[in-house]
Amino acid sequence: MDLDVSNNLLEGEIPQCFQGIPLLFFMLSNNNLSGLFPKFFRNNSDLVILDIARNTFSGLLPTWIGGMTAYQCECSHLQILSLSHNTFSGNIPPEITYLHWLQYLDLSGNNLSGVIPYNLSNLTSMTLRGYLDEDITIASQFKEVLLITTKGRQLGYGKGLSYFVGIDLSGNSLTGEIPRDITALDALVNLNLSSNHLSGTIPCKIGAMKSLESLDLSKNNLSGQIPSRLSSLTYLSYLNLSYNNLSGRIPSGNQLATLNTDNLALMYVGNSGLCGPPLPINCSSENGTIINGYQTSSWKEVKLLPFYFGFGLGHLVGLWMVFCGLLFKKTWRAAYFRYVDKLYDRIHVFAAIKWAHMTRKASLK
Repeated sequence: MDLDVSNNLLEGEIPQCFQGIPLLFFMLSNNNLSGLFPKFFRNNSDLVILDIARNTFSGLLPTWIGGMTAYQCECSHLQILSLSHNTFSGNIPPEITYLHWLQYLDLSGNNLSGVIPYNLSNLTSMTLRGYLDEDITIASQFKEVLLITTKGRQLGYGKGLSYFVGIDLSGNSLTGEIPRDITALDALVNLNLSSNHLSGTIPCKIGAMKSLESLDLSKNNLSGQIPSRLSSLTYLSYLNLSYNNLSGRIPSGNQLATLNTDNLALMYVGNSGLCGPPLPINCSSENGTIINGYQTSSWKEVKLLPFYFGFGLGHLVGLWMVFCGLLFKKTWRAAYFRYVDKLYDRIHVFAAIKWAHMTRKASLK
């Protein structure tokens, strides 16, 4: 049985009359429904698509959605889970990684906090091996349209949804690092972790995500260098790494140069430490960095700047003290000018004798 009452003006809580009804598709998106996450989904192991996005549901995400263990999954056949743009709070339950059939997860635009669950590699339907082996014929029967944000814009997916694999956790308050095992999800087409508080570095093995077409990690606190293997993602057509704390040389590669954007530099804006094309900041290893045509110091020269500053300041202070002494001390002035007169006489006599000697030697020749 399917239920689709999305895009209406429904409000209030979902009635419990759906308890015990075997639902395959449950679509309630784009209404004004409220309350906690519906409990009657707990015993519905037939559910394939759950879309309650764009409502005002609140509270914590239940741990039972994935079961207590991988072998006791309550919603074991769930393939599409869209809870975006509600007011859910708290952590993302780690039990969600027990949904082995899950191929699209959208928790964007909520108030979720904490870290991204580890063991994402358990989502085997998001891997090429699991995705090819799993039976996806039920999701292919889906005839409605599900709104998905990918490649920087919102698109509607209908029957083709069964072939779309993605994770969208954007617009929350997630912290910590990006789990390294996320790179095992090599069937992912869309990965959006933007507008959170994620830190650490971009996983160095991100080049293993061979199917990735859209990657958005913008507006976080990521640091370090951009992995060079990012340029090996041959299907990548959208990339946004802007407004982080990334540094170093931007990887070069044919794929990164052909991304679908009007201004390639916008993908990296807001990272003051990045250099190299397409930014107007060139990188140089030994002779410093050329920024907008001006040469800056290398790190060795920058390290010596305090020494040069102190050396110059010391000389300036010493000269100023001598000058003040000569200006205000009459005996110092007299002694100074006597010393200068004696020095001048010595130099004059030495020069005259040397000149006479050179003239005599030349005349003898």
